[in-house]
Amino acid sequence: MARYEEVAAELRSRIRGGEYEAGGTLPKYEDLTAVYGVGRGVISAAIVVLEREGLVRRIKQRGIVVLNRRIKRRHVARRQLLTSSKRADDAFPPAFHHDCRWVPPGRLFSERLPAPERVAELMGIKAGAETLRRRRVTSLIGDSPFQVVDFWVSETMLRDAPQIVEASTGTGGYLDRSEEAGQGLVSWTEFIRARLPSRDEAQLLEISEEAPVVETACVGKSTKDGTPVEVMIRVIPADRVELVSDP
Repeated sequence: MARYEEVAAELRSRIRGGEYEAGGTLPKYEDLTAVYGVGRGVISAAIVVLEREGLVRRIKQRGIVVLNRRIKRRHVARRQLLTSSKRADDAFPPAFHHDCRWVPPGRLFSERLPAPERVAELMGIKAGAETLRRRRVTSLIGDSPFQVVDFWVSETMLRDAPQIVEASTGTGGYLDRSEEAGQGLVSWTEFIRARLPSRDEAQLLEISEEAPVVETACVGKSTKDGTPVEVMIRVIPADRVELVSDP
């Protein structure tokens, strides 16, 4: 075992044993190098290991912060059928089961931004073209932020269903609004990949930028002509999720 792995293993044991509590910090680099008799590079490599496991996060002016590990692994049931909800304004199928109660920390953020390369590719537009993004950070009641969900909406959808830009899209959610405008989503194409989070995603999810996430991207196509009118991207820390598909 490499020396940095040995240091990571001991720090991991101390974190899980409660010696370093969630919300607190590990000793400073200088103190860790003295305790373990190694150079700063070894300590840095050990911390990266712990970051990727979701145990710690480096924060400027605070140090190496121990993360809250209350969140357990959860199943994300993936369904092929989309149905609107008469009880909420968010009609995308819930991540777990119908009894799960979500609470959005803070308000819905809706703003026009240059389309990132990934979104532009999926929506079939030029990268950098101004596009509406609806962002919501959600969690189950009593939990830390669990996922970041971004809805990128095409100009066609905005023209035909302007209510989509509002914080609450009303009974039935955005699916009902799009159907009323003649832009019902006839089909979805789903893309799933693992990657590292962006800086703002890591901050919103309260994880390290070294901790992998699972990205699920769904492209909604219009009933009018089959062209993409919406891209939904959901980002969840990889250690919190297990995807399950029923046959």
